[in-house]
Amino acid sequence: MHDGNDSDFTEVDAIVVRKRRKGIYVLPNLFTLAALFGGFYAIVMAINGRFDLAAIGVFCAMVLDSLDGRVARMTNTQSAFGEQMDSLSDMVSFGAAPALIAYVWALKGLGRWGWIAAFVYCACGALRLARFNVNTAVVDKRYFQGLPSPAAAALLAGFIWVMTDMGVKGASVAWPTFALALYAGLTMVTNVPFYSFKDVHMKKSVPFIVIVLIALGIAVINIDPPIVMFGLFVVYGFSGYVIYVWRKTKGLQTSVISTSTQEPDERGLH
Repeated sequence: MHDGNDSDFTEVDAIVVRKRRKGIYVLPNLFTLAALFGGFYAIVMAINGRFDLAAIGVFCAMVLDSLDGRVARMTNTQSAFGEQMDSLSDMVSFGAAPALIAYVWALKGLGRWGWIAAFVYCACGALRLARFNVNTAVVDKRYFQGLPSPAAAALLAGFIWVMTDMGVKGASVAWPTFALALYAGLTMVTNVPFYSFKDVHMKKSVPFIVIVLIALGIAVINIDPPIVMFGLFVVYGFSGYVIYVWRKTKGLQTSVISTSTQEPDERGLH
């Protein structure tokens, strides 16, 4: 017969075991595979010269990537396999795909500078994802440490989508693409805090006006999807630096890393 403390420990331990199951669940991994297909589709479309469809593929991957984790939590089908699969999918869709699309579209004409910029973005995407996996337990959940890779991909793909929609050739904006690729890539590996929206609970009831504002937002996006989507991610892409400066001027802690007692050797990565 166990006392109350033993019972509590058993329940907590069981929850941890359930969350780290080694099984493979179909539903969340279907979303992950669909996101991976979005990234692969984007690369194929870029090779075929359809850069507008390539950019749309990246945005579709971003939407699907945001759903797989939510589906896993809602259906209680989280697994270690799913976490690793999600990271590998993100590397293709938000690391390799945007870099290759930008290179084929504009950066190729810059010679070695072009592929260097594409590689820096791709490498920073890999470093960003690896650091995220390592720091999951010690980062303030309200913020991302550095620009999240889907947002970085949306910056690069969004710019290509807007320029393509306006009939602008990549060769004529090669250097702005170069600068944007470096900005998006390097911002992913900074310690600048970006709001994560993870403290927004979708299950809670909201005022009616919130639903009206969401409907208006959808209508605005439909006016000109490339410009509106790119504009939103430009604002988000600079918001982290605004938060950083604001916290600095207020004398608040700018790092989103909590004090880690379990992994002291990882502090150098923060």
